[in-house]
Amino acid sequence: MAPTQSSNPSKCIWGKVAHRLAIVLASVTMALAAGPAVNPSREQVVKIVTQIQRADYEGDRTALNQLYDQLVPFVDEPEFASRVRYWRGFAKWRRAINGFNETPTPKDLAEDLTQGESEFDAALQKDPGFVDAKVGAASCMANRLFVEGVFKNEKDPQRLREILTSASTFLKEAKTMAPDNPRLLWVVGPNQWNTPPERGGGQEKAIATYEKGLGAIRQHKEVANDPLEPTWGEPELLMSLAWSNLNRTTPDLEAAEQYAQAALKLVPYWHYVRDILMPQIRAAQAKAR
Repeated sequence: MAPTQSSNPSKCIWGKVAHRLAIVLASVTMALAAGPAVNPSREQVVKIVTQIQRADYEGDRTALNQLYDQLVPFVDEPEFASRVRYWRGFAKWRRAINGFNETPTPKDLAEDLTQGESEFDAALQKDPGFVDAKVGAASCMANRLFVEGVFKNEKDPQRLREILTSASTFLKEAKTMAPDNPRLLWVVGPNQWNTPPERGGGQEKAIATYEKGLGAIRQHKEVANDPLEPTWGEPELLMSLAWSNLNRTTPDLEAAEQYAQAALKLVPYWHYVRDILMPQIRAAQAKAR
């Protein structure tokens, strides 16, 4: 008589093992198909960061304030707290920069820049090697001193250097760590523009710096990046090259228009380039005819 299942314990045990193994394999297959686990908080932050960058280009200072506040719940997320702080700083930094383009000039620019600097500092507390946070902090400091009239009112060069020590230190550290960082070069350019050639600056030096930054960002454009890592810069460098060629001692209006059009090709809704800079270029072209 053929043995029954109960009369063959070995067969019974191995059948259960095979069944459990099939369940485990099915679970692994489903997990692999589903991909890595997604952090819902991270998804929310990425969405807000995308909106911050668009609001910046649109010159929407109200939205930048609102989005700055929307990041509050994520400032202590261990995985990406330093990046949340960076983008909060970015929102305030760009809110101030956009304010320079408004007439009359808003009265809260210094406050925005102070808050931006504070957020960049908080990012550096969590990640001391975060080059882009150093760049943002330095720019906020310099722009705040400009808004507060320090450059205009301080007649003692030594005292002015002391006031600028923190900003200069951040820039020096950033240059040491990442000399070809395009966002660093974008921030350095205006300083060179306003520094006389005999002191290492000048218009040509600034334009060369922007061109270097543009080359660097285009060279590494295809590298995949975390969406919370700062990768902006190409449109900004194109804009700065357009502005520089318009405002240099001997304007190159053709180059100014080409750079502005290239920036708009990347960001068609950029308020400053579309509605302010491009009309200035057109007016200069009409006057030169």
